[in-house]
Amino acid sequence: MRRIKFVKGGIYHIFNRGVEKRTIFQNDSDKWRFLQDLYLFNDKEVSTNLLWKMEHKEGKLNFRTLKDFLDKNQLERKPLVKIMADCLMPNHFHLILEEIEENGISNFMHKIGTGYASYFNKKYERTGSFFQGPFKAVLVDKDLYLQYLLIYLNVINPGQLIEPKLKEEGVSDLDAIMKFADNYLWSTHKEYLGERDSVIIDKGELGKFFPEPEKYCEFARDVLLSKKFNIASSLFLE
Repeated sequence: MRRIKFVKGGIYHIFNRGVEKRTIFQNDSDKWRFLQDLYLFNDKEVSTNLLWKMEHKEGKLNFRTLKDFLDKNQLERKPLVKIMADCLMPNHFHLILEEIEENGISNFMHKIGTGYASYFNKKYERTGSFFQGPFKAVLVDKDLYLQYLLIYLNVINPGQLIEPKLKEEGVSDLDAIMKFADNYLWSTHKEYLGERDSVIIDKGELGKFFPEPEKYCEFARDVLLSKKFNIASSLFLE
């Protein structure tokens, strides 16, 4: 039984990884499919064939064609959660979610877990467990921790792809890490830079903390230089 109890208005760090730390995103196509799932499954009354309809009508999808399709068809949505941030890594993912419907996070993550695993197993002709057990959840009950967590997801987590010991030893090349994050497509760094307006993301409280991209960038650099992300490192996925 999960120890944490989700409540409406609560903000949570949600994360999980592949069984035995196996890769869960083989390529960009898989990552894009997961992002599609984040959007489509975040609906109390999601149509299971909506993704097929969009791909059939529009062909290969991206953020713009997804938004245009939904606007054109005036589809009414009833979100279960507020997706404030995300980050996809080769063998795991992170989300910052706010529960806005009762049992919203549990229902949403159940849809994600079963839906994406079904897609992956069918595509790569595999069987058996996909994720390493139930998803993990941590209550984010302090504003400062929420801000640190955003930088961890958007900058530090992807930054470890070029500086594997970034968390343990601190940043070696700050500009290189920031540039890598700037070009990494699979986190919400570009949303907070003001360079992308995703239909998936609702910044919520984080939008109040970082109303301008300059403030967000300054905070990210300060966190990296000061290693303040270690304050909550015990709660991150290893």
